[in-house]
Amino acid sequence: MPAADVRVVPVQRMRPGDHAFVSYDGDDTRWDVLAAFARLGLAAGERVMVFAAPGVPDPEVLAHLGPADDAGRPGDADAWVRSARRSGQLVLSSMRELISPESEFTAVRQQGRLTEETDRAVRDGYAGLRAYIDMHWVRDMGAPIDAMVHRETHADHLFAGRPYAEVCAYDRRWFTGDVLDAMAQAHPRNLLTRLGALYATRTEGLLRLLGEADLSTRERFHGVVGDALRRTAEGGRLVLALRDLHFLDVGCAAELLTLVAAAGERGVRVEVRCSAFHLSLLRRLGAATLPGLTLIGVSG
Repeated sequence: MPAADVRVVPVQRMRPGDHAFVSYDGDDTRWDVLAAFARLGLAAGERVMVFAAPGVPDPEVLAHLGPADDAGRPGDADAWVRSARRSGQLVLSSMRELISPESEFTAVRQQGRLTEETDRAVRDGYAGLRAYIDMHWVRDMGAPIDAMVHRETHADHLFAGRPYAEVCAYDRRWFTGDVLDAMAQAHPRNLLTRLGALYATRTEGLLRLLGEADLSTRERFHGVVGDALRRTAEGGRLVLALRDLHFLDVGCAAELLTLVAAAGERGVRVEVRCSAFHLSLLRRLGAATLPGLTLIGVSG
């Protein structure tokens, strides 16, 4: 992950108008991101179209959209997912089906159909459309890589000012490193590949945290925040960018204030930029009593 790449976000921050790249090398990362993306779209009142890898049967896709069992294995699709499919809010499709009756892929043809599907979703009363596209369709349809690259780099009109969001998922076992690097750069958003993880990027005077800060990641949270504060010179200033934390539990929030208080004894000033929800949590835990701490609410 580039050290200061603010395009990198958790899937939970996907919004209408977002066009995102994600890569995977196994079932865990592939299905976790898809399930979160799809279920969040359903909850937001959007129509969700899933273009899974060719050859993956619909029952398998539905099973991964439902809750996992106690061992983390996919179970049966829950009643909510089944109902969404029956009502037409959840659509399982394929690239061949999308462009039919035509058989040859062109960027113009595919984009035209996705525009039509977005407009249809709005006419049907949904808030918009979100699509998850597994890029294995390229091999399945024999489409040249350069046609896919052209599509990905000339798709802004699908998203600008429109209620459409898209995740393009690339299998790292099939696409070359050069293609993956180019596609990561071409997409305005890059998604974290693992749910429940905590990521950190650091530049001079700035620490940005992404993902989830909870019991399972508390040790890492303590380590990266504590290290950044220790490396901040006496009397210096550190910005903690927490807007892209999908979850911040009470324990990690309290740990943050403890670390800030200790750094304050060296004259270190800390500016925390976070969501309104996390801002309220930090205030309830006593953030106002720390003179070297400034809290700034950030929307988005």
